[in-house]
Amino acid sequence: MNRKSKIQRKTAETNITIELDVDGTGQYQVETGIQFLNHMLESFTRHSLFDLKVEAQGDTEIDDHHTVEDVGIVLGEALHQALGDKKGIRRMAHALIPMDESLAMVAVDLSGRSYTVLDLNFHQDKVGDLSTENVGHFLESLAQSGKINLHARVEGENDHHQVEAIFKALARALHDATRVVHDRVPSTKGVI
Repeated sequence: MNRKSKIQRKTAETNITIELDVDGTGQYQVETGIQFLNHMLESFTRHSLFDLKVEAQGDTEIDDHHTVEDVGIVLGEALHQALGDKKGIRRMAHALIPMDESLAMVAVDLSGRSYTVLDLNFHQDKVGDLSTENVGHFLESLAQSGKINLHARVEGENDHHQVEAIFKALARALHDATRVVHDRVPSTKGVI
């Protein structure tokens, strides 16, 4: 099984290329122009055990919105493409991840139907050079383009800890949901 993909998206605002190997070992090469997003994607990669290469240039001189959004879109597309017909995958999974005083819950269903429910309550406008309002936007963009039903909730006092716990929980949930555990498409419809 070759569960790899390479996706490029070029717009007037961004130029992004992502290479993904779902059956990797947690290797990464990430450059988005947003250092905190780099840090979160590196953490995501380590905890999902996906191999990930991200090359992104965007209009970060304006703000981080377009780059964060488009990285989420391309990562979702890459995951969707790498999984193909999804034959044999677990499909649904969840993770509950603590980070100091913060606690994140992420549940996913790789159902082919995108839907996002978020309960994120950050205290600051930014963590490093990443706007906290764009964390939810990243998750929504990933879910929509990846055709994922995604629920995410986090509580805590430190925004850095909250965001990092979300990315780690997302990583663990996606790792578990993408594991091959049988030889059928996991749906009564026979397709996802």
